[in-house]
Amino acid sequence: MFDSIRRSVGTASLVAVLVFISGCKQEGPASTAYPIASAPPVEVEPLKPTKLELPPLFRDVEKRTFQFFWDTTNEVNGLTPDRYPSRPFASIASVGFALTAYPIGIENGWVSRRQAVDRTLTTLKFFRDLPSGPQAEGKGAYNGFYYHFLDMDTGARFQSWVELSSVDTALLMMGVLFAQSYYDRDDPREKEIRDLADTLYKRVDWPWLQRNAPLISMGWFPESGFIQHDWTGYNEAMMLYILAMGSPTHPVAPESWSVWTRTYNDSWGVYQGEEYLSFGPLFGHQYSHVWIDFRGIQDDYMRERGIDYFENSRRAAYAHRAYAIANPMKWKDYGPEVWGLTASDGPQQTLQEFRGEQRQFRHYSARGAGLRDTFDDGTIAPTAAIASLPFAPEIVIPSTVAMHERYGEYLYSSYGFLDSFNRSFDFDIPLKTGRLVPGEGWVASDYIGIDQGPILAMISNYRNEFVWNVMKRNKYIRDGLQKAGFKGGWLEPVKEGEAAPTQPKPQTKAEKDAATARALGEAESRVNRASQTPQPTQEPKTK
Repeated sequence: MFDSIRRSVGTASLVAVLVFISGCKQEGPASTAYPIASAPPVEVEPLKPTKLELPPLFRDVEKRTFQFFWDTTNEVNGLTPDRYPSRPFASIASVGFALTAYPIGIENGWVSRRQAVDRTLTTLKFFRDLPSGPQAEGKGAYNGFYYHFLDMDTGARFQSWVELSSVDTALLMMGVLFAQSYYDRDDPREKEIRDLADTLYKRVDWPWLQRNAPLISMGWFPESGFIQHDWTGYNEAMMLYILAMGSPTHPVAPESWSVWTRTYNDSWGVYQGEEYLSFGPLFGHQYSHVWIDFRGIQDDYMRERGIDYFENSRRAAYAHRAYAIANPMKWKDYGPEVWGLTASDGPQQTLQEFRGEQRQFRHYSARGAGLRDTFDDGTIAPTAAIASLPFAPEIVIPSTVAMHERYGEYLYSSYGFLDSFNRSFDFDIPLKTGRLVPGEGWVASDYIGIDQGPILAMISNYRNEFVWNVMKRNKYIRDGLQKAGFKGGWLEPVKEGEAAPTQPKPQTKAEKDAATARALGEAESRVNRASQTPQPTQEPKTK
């Protein structure tokens, strides 16, 4: 692929140069555990122009995944467990996905509208009345934010290690606002849903978490105060900033978005032949897209690059698949139909010998492939591929079918796909979670709410854009997007006589080659500048 660029340097060497340069800036053990980006990119099929039909399996996946939320949620207070069947505590993010799941159930005839209204009212009233305050115990919220994990019965902060979470509150609020926009009938109970949603959203004091304004902190602990890390770089916090700017009561300034996007710089580049804004785990390319249709709308950052965030996520999916095909760490079964790294359960935090070398394995952890935030221990999560369905159906559909056919006997059960599996892990040691299947490796024993939610919602979006179209009616989401500088597409109705805006098209092979050449040139320039920088002379030491 690179012969026309630099005939004197082989493909693997070119990629190694890029990896070396980007690796110099990586921080933390998750980014440097293994050089998983060192394999050469592979060729992948171009995007198909026509919409592909979903096989019957997807209807079964949808129904089972919906039932996860409907069956496991506490009927008394509307709290949804973080995971099941272990069900240790509720997750406010899972609640946000559950509130989104109920209307999908209505539209498919799996529950009645009355049943869903009852469950939604129960949930919203419980969050409205949840005790709030700065105390370390007995409270579930403070300043409109909610603790990441709550007691399944009382709703109080689960334990002292649980933070008041900004991004998990955002995931909850996306579900709350989705309910507000969906239940639009002239009915007293549906009006109450809309009013409760307004109350909850308007309570969130977004500027309170801006300790380093205009950025937003990751959260707060009553024992130690604000988390020092802010939301920077490209990740799932897109929705957090959009919600914060759209608030009618406690908004953050629009400059928050421009400063946030300026922290993208280390994440844009070429990986596995795709030029895109990279984030290692695929959930960062999916969560905000569950509710917001980014097709054809662009902020200043994406306008400069000629694509939108939807196309960016499509490239991320292709890069993950290409990485699995290259399979530089030689994990078992990786390939064109078995791919997708994200945050998921894993077998155990342990070092074990695999293919003659010590490999690190983890239990629950973020896993990913990209320019940054990279870690791979052979654990595949079905949600990573399936929730990419709207972006790249031509590679997601075969992957989903293949995982079901190959591993369904032990991976597919009452609520669809269990969280994750690792065909390479067959070590006879105590496990943190899951089980070993003789001859098949490790498989998770739980379903996780924040992995189930994107599966259900993104299949729905692919079928008929249901979640996206409902959310387009929400004035707060529109306001947040517009304050962030998004323009075009569905945000701006086409005027009479004007042509509708077109969606950015995928890269051609020539464009990919050119992007790789640019990245190589930039890397070589940095190496040359570094080698030409005069080194300080060392004075001889005196005794």
